Order: sequence, then structure tokens, then C-alpha cells
Amino acid sequence: MELTIINTFTDQPFKGNPAAVCLLTGESNSQWMQRIAKEINMPVTAFIQPHNGEWKLRWFTPFIEIPICGHGTLASSFFLWDKGYVPRNQPIAYQTKSGLLTAKFVDGMVQLEFPSLREKETTAPDLLIKALGVVPAYVGQNKWDLLVEVQSEEIVRNLKPDIDSIAHLPVRGVIVTSQSDNSEYDFVSRFFSPAQGLDEDQVTGSAHCCLGPYWKSKLDKSIFIGYQASERGGLLKVEVTEDTVKLSGHAVTIFEGSLNI
Repeated sequence: MELTIINTFTDQPFKGNPAAVCLLTGESNSQWMQRIAKEINMPVTAFIQPHNGEWKLRWFTPFIEIPICGHGTLASSFFLWDKGYVPRNQPIAYQTKSGLLTAKFVDGMVQLEFPSLREKETTAPDLLIKALGVVPAYVGQNKWDLLVEVQSEEIVRNLKPDIDSIAHLPVRGVIVTSQSDNSEYDFVSRFFSPAQGLDEDQVTGSAHCCLGPYWKSKLDKSIFIGYQASERGGLLKVEVTEDTVKLSGHAVTIFEGSLNI
């Protein structure tokens, strides 16, 4: 089975968010894919398979299958175009557990079109404040995550949350964000998701499906540059439409090989 490891939302090796891409040649069950993902031990392993002119796509962390993954989709798309399985001028359609997702190659970047995940304001749980150690400027929630705005980029970058406390919150993860002090970016963020086995995800496409609409309402614009200020860091172009969010980023292949199984 063909295996490729790709760094996403970056144009530099060993930056951004790494993902493994496995190209399936036949049907495989969930337990087998989960064992492969645990063995590879990347933040996400994406399994792709051609199907009726489209592609089936599933994502697994080393611990669980997840319903949506931006960087795993970006890596899969880059792989298919880079290897010539799909012409670069041809969009890719994926059948996933989150419905039909699409990707295009635009201006040298992979552009994903994902559903918008708007949040609604909510009362900050005491456990959240305890976990972050800061008083939020705003707290919202969508169907998966809590979104927390804090007062400055410095707070976002220096945050050292209590991951065990976050793990007890009934959400997929916690997005922490602020407007950027750097003119190169519109906003910065970090994402903590122990529920998925990821204490801190390096660059999270799906979190920007919430961040994009949120900052659109705050800054009155629809196209942004976002920086996820994790240890590895990653850059995203975010374009908000009425019901979708377009996420664009670069990718770099760092390993190509095969699994002898």
C-alpha cells in the first residue's frame, strides 16, 4: 500500500501539520485502518480510495476515527495531484462522514471548501476558565468545539492550558484566538483536542471553519490570513462565503514509501 507523509499548511519541511496518506486499492475495515493509524502515529492518517469518479476519504488519529479533518484532506489532495492520479486543473470530490467535500488547486495552493461551523455565544464553563487560566473576552460554541477569544496574541502564544481539565469538557476541542499584533496575519489561534488524542493540534483546518465566520463578524471582511501559533506553526488563507469556508494552504512531501502488508 502506497504511503506518503506530507507537511500541510506550510511550504517548509517539518513545519505545519503532518499527515500520512494511504492509497487503498481495495476494501478495508475500520479496525484495520485504526491499527495502521496507530502504527504510523501521525496526528492524522488519511485513507483514500477511488469510487465512481470521486474519492472515498476517511481520517484516523492514532486513537479514533474523526468526522472531519482539514489538514488530512489537504494532504490527500496534494498527494493525488502531485502523483498524477488527478490532473491539477481538475477539482477533487470526496465522499466523507461529513458529506461531500471538494478541493481545487488554486495559485499554487490547495483550496478546500468546507461547511461553515458558526458558533453561538455561551456562558464560559468554570472548568474552561480553570483549564485556560485566563478570563475570556468571549466564549462561543458550535456543534463540536468551544471558541474562546482572549485579549491579545501574546496570551494565545504563551497559553499553557491544563489538558486534563480540557479533556473533561463535553466538546471535541477548544479553539483559542485573538486578533493578531502582526500585520502579516488577521488573527492567530491554537487548538486543544485531547478528546481526539491530540493535546494540541498543530494546524487545524476545521477549527478555521468556525474562526473564519467569527472574525468576519468582528472585522467586517471575508478574506483572512490566519496563523495557528502551535510549536510547528501554520498559515492559512481563509475565505468566508454564505454557507462555506474556503481554506487554502501549501504542502510539502517529506516521505514516500509503501507498507508491506
